[in-house]
Amino acid sequence: MSISFLVGKHRIRFAGKTDVGRVRDHNEDNLLLPTELPLAVVSDGMGGHACGEVASKIAVESVEEHYVRTNEESSPTWPLRLPQWQIERDRMTTAIKLANMKIWGTSQADADKRGMGCTIEALFFSQGRFYIGHVGDSRVYRIRAAQISQLTEDHSLFNDYRRMREMAGEDEANFPHKNVVVRALGMTEHVYVDVIVDDYQANDVYVVCTDGLSGMISDRQIQDVVGTTENLDNASNTLVKLANEAGGKDNITAVLARIEST
Repeated sequence: MSISFLVGKHRIRFAGKTDVGRVRDHNEDNLLLPTELPLAVVSDGMGGHACGEVASKIAVESVEEHYVRTNEESSPTWPLRLPQWQIERDRMTTAIKLANMKIWGTSQADADKRGMGCTIEALFFSQGRFYIGHVGDSRVYRIRAAQISQLTEDHSLFNDYRRMREMAGEDEANFPHKNVVVRALGMTEHVYVDVIVDDYQANDVYVVCTDGLSGMISDRQIQDVVGTTENLDNASNTLVKLANEAGGKDNITAVLARIEST
């Protein structure tokens, strides 16, 4: 069931779904649908033997915990007098770096969990702006005025290779290491976090998803479903259904957030 929050002059509605898919025997994805703050998180675990599930769970819970804990804290205004967008940007960075430290510490303390890690996409709304924290190859899309845009850039070997040289469609389709992630939580003690800050508008829809969705259906299909389905719960269910019908080769997670006028 969707949940909404009044943020300034807009209401922001969230819905989402996660599914094991048709090939994997357990779900290493985790998601946060907000209950207290307009914050959504999606994480795709890696490492096998259920360790990926452990990493993604730590990531989601750690980010939520940091946001809840810091929600009532007054922001320092002297001597720096930082603008609010910068404070929120740093809050997002800190939340994800803390998650990385917890995952790294857990993996180092338990030999059975060595090598576990996860991607993360965190989306927070405040005072007319959205803040995306991004590590890995899960994605955040924005659909605005019937046009879909990928707001995040995949931290993957495939994306790095594609940027270094021109690739024809056949080369892209046959690239042998599409699932290799070059940046993720838990890989090292420290991690660089991409943070994207921009204004949101009424009627925007944001799609936060793992590659079990984006790797199975096209951006155009995502746009068509979101653009033609008023109910966000139905839209997230349909996206997962389409990914399964396309093969369901990985766990599938999608969270939607829509900006509504009050």
